[in-house]
Order: sequence, then structure tokens, then C-alpha cells
Amino acid sequence: MSSSQLAATLQQQLQYIQKSRPNLAGRLVRVVGLTLEATGCTAAIGQTCHVETASGQLFAEVVGFANDRIFLMPKDDVSGVVPGAKVTPLNDFKGVPLTMALLGRVIDGAGKPLDGKGPILSQEFGGSKKPPINPLQRQPIHAPLDVGVRAINSIITVGKGQRMGLFAGSGVGKSVLLGMMTRGTAADVIVVGLVGERGREVKEFIDEILGEEGRKRSVVVAAPADVSPLMRLKGCETAVQVAEYFREQGLDVLLLLDSITRYAQAQREIALAVGEPPATKGYPPSVFAKLPALVERAGNGAAGQGSITAFYTVLSEGDDLQDPIADASRAILDGHIVLSRQLADSGHFPAIDIEKSISRVMPAVTSMEHQKLARAVKQLYASYQQSKDLISIGAYVKGADPQLDAAVTLMPKIRGFLQQEMKEVVPYDESLTQLDKLLPAHLGR
Repeated sequence: MSSSQLAATLQQQLQYIQKSRPNLAGRLVRVVGLTLEATGCTAAIGQTCHVETASGQLFAEVVGFANDRIFLMPKDDVSGVVPGAKVTPLNDFKGVPLTMALLGRVIDGAGKPLDGKGPILSQEFGGSKKPPINPLQRQPIHAPLDVGVRAINSIITVGKGQRMGLFAGSGVGKSVLLGMMTRGTAADVIVVGLVGERGREVKEFIDEILGEEGRKRSVVVAAPADVSPLMRLKGCETAVQVAEYFREQGLDVLLLLDSITRYAQAQREIALAVGEPPATKGYPPSVFAKLPALVERAGNGAAGQGSITAFYTVLSEGDDLQDPIADASRAILDGHIVLSRQLADSGHFPAIDIEKSISRVMPAVTSMEHQKLARAVKQLYASYQQSKDLISIGAYVKGADPQLDAAVTLMPKIRGFLQQEMKEVVPYDESLTQLDKLLPAHLGR
């Protein structure tokens, strides 16, 4: 029997069990940490169950099973759960509402509104994960996306449908950079996933960084640090699901996911709670299986669909770019932008280190002239950085290296070019014009 026939047979058996014993209630037999264990009911992985509590009700999702026991992870606080509580699988549980009415709204990982503007009415719900797009049916990346940030538009050009990593430690301005892109992007729709952040930062991002104008074409999915790991996990997946919906409507979507590291940490909490063995630095193998599955859902759609250009922030612990999540993410993304703490400490914002940053699709979406100019700026910047100590102590002798001479002369202009005010928007064409004027005629041509 082939794998597809076996899968079909198992699906038929599961459907038979669910029909013959619809919503068969089980009982809660054990609670350890945030993991609930129940017996007596049949539920599939990913299915939502209703758990009765002393104070009302609780929704939980099946994340594993062992023999006749199923493991559930709660979507809400577990207070009020009592021994022997009734556990009922829900076959008609509605997922995330998918509608154009999501624009301007703030929702949680389950799709419930958080902004106090009333329910979101929809006839379509995203209850289950969609099958991956056939890679041969995806449209190629052939056009640049304007993000309104001069350093990215000119030196690290991003294409429509590209997946980029934003690597940064804490406090170097990644949220501000995301806000700059939301204000300046030429994308039709912006989907922002704020996962594992402080509640204060969520409100601050929505009110101050995103602003009233930016909210009109945006959807914000918020799953702060104080929610359950399941809801943090769902926060990332819901943001991608909403972006997929708008892509299917033929729109160009900018997906900003902050952060993919919190997604990995949430999956680690869940996996370890149900008994999966830890591997690299405590991360179980399922984490490294889920990361590419999440990332590959972004990108260009099939013919007639739009695109999802995604920026995933990656928190580098101690500014270590060899962190397991940072290393795994860099391998599956189409490029990375590195934010430097040294630049941030010196007041250089956005603190983009162009020497360590790269866009792998830039050659496919830019002209040869543009690539030469960008390469020349990176070479001058790298040359100066490599000799920075000699220059600072006065050991550099002018005339010994013509390229270093040019770097020393042009560095003030290059630094000014790479810096940008938080509320300043520099369109793509203007970025290229300023790049062309940055270098003398004999350089980069």
C-alpha cells in the first residue's frame, strides 16, 4: 500500500470513529504545568476541545497523544481546572475569520478582536492549514518592492515575494525599522505579527509606530509574552494565514513577523511539555521542522495571485549570529539584514550593517548599473571598517591604498546616506537617484 493510500485509509477510519462517536466526552486525568491529559475521547492532532472548569470553560488544542491519553495545550489560563473535568472534542470549531474587514483591526492568535471595535463578520474561516504551493507553480520574483527605507531600497534591494530575516539583539531598533517599512512600503496590505512581545510594546507599535494612517491598510496579530505558548505559536501562524488570504485576492502583501525566535521558543515549550527530547541548546527537532514550513508559506503565489514579501525578525541572544535559530533561519531565507549594536550605540539609525547584510534576489530585480553602485558602496564601507583602528590612532598613511583613500574621503557622505529619520519616507526611485549621486563618476561605474 502506498503512502497516499495509507493516509486516505487512516483518514477514513478517523472520520468513521468521529461519526460513530460524535463529540464523545472524555475526562481530565492529569495536569502538569500547562499540559492537560485526558482519556476517553478521540480527537485528532490540532483539533480544539472544550474543557469544563469550576469558573466556566476553557478551550485547548490537541498537541499529542500516548496510548489512550491525549495531550492538550490550553488557549487560555488554566485556573479553575478540576480533576475529572469533562473534555469534549469540537468538530465545528470556527477558526480565524478571513475577510477584507480585517483591515484596520487588531486580533489575537485565535482571530478574536482585541481592539474593542466589535466582532469581525466573515463567511470564510481559516480553520486548517492549507497544503503547500507547488514550487513549480509559484510566480518568479522579478520586481523590486519599495519599503521606503533608503539603505534597503538601494543597497539591499528586496523583491516582491522575497523572505528576509531581520537579525538583531534587543534594543537596537528593529521595531522602529519595521514601523518605517509599514509607513513607506508600496505593498497593498500590511500584516504585522507581534508575538512574544511586552504588552506595552504592542500598544506602542500600534499607536505610535504604525499610526492611524498605517492602520487603515494593516492587520495586526498580537500574542504578547503573557499568553500561553500555544497562542504565541498560533499568533505567527494566524499572521501568515491572513497574509495568504490577501495574496489569494491578488494583492501584494508585506508580512512583518516579530519574532520568529518567539515562535521557536513557543514550540520548544509545547514539545518539551509533551515529552519530545531536546536537541540543540534545548530545542527539540520539531522546531527545526516547523521553521521552514512556516517560512515557505510566504512568497509569490500561483498565476493570478499576489505576493507575500516577508520580514522575519530573529533575536540573536547576546548578539550571537550563530544561535541555533539564527543559523537555521539564515539557511532557509532569501537574505538577511543585520542590525548592529555598535551602530545603534553611536546613534546611527537605522542601524543596518550593510557589510553583513545581503539580499539573494537583488540581482534578479535590479539593473547591472544599480548592482555596481551598491557593490561599490559596500566595498568602500568594508574597506573603511577593516582599517578603522589604524585610522583612529593616526597610523593610516594617505596614498598607500587608493580605495581606502576614497573610503576615508566619502565615509561621512556614506554614513549620512545610510541614516534616515524614523518618520522619513524615501521612495525607491529617489533612493536610486541619491545612490547615483553618492559616488564620484570614476567609482562604481
